[in-house]
Amino acid sequence: MKKNIGCKERVARIVIGGAILKMGKKHQSKLGLLGMVPLLTGLTGYCPAYQKMGMDTTKNCGQCKKSKQA
Repeated sequence: MKKNIGCKERVARIVIGGAILKMGKKHQSKLGLLGMVPLLTGLTGYCPAYQKMGMDTTKNCGQCKKSKQA
């Protein structure tokens, strides 16, 4: 899987996904499991929806450019 999510967006997805999971647990709601989607895409750096739309936010991220060259 080629990474298609930039560094800043990955951090945001991890934070938001964690917050959704935490709120779901706090309110004892299974809807909190929806937080797994942004959390997992943030951790892996890959989003299947972005791939289908031809999007790649790593182009705007200096750190991502360095890791692609290595």
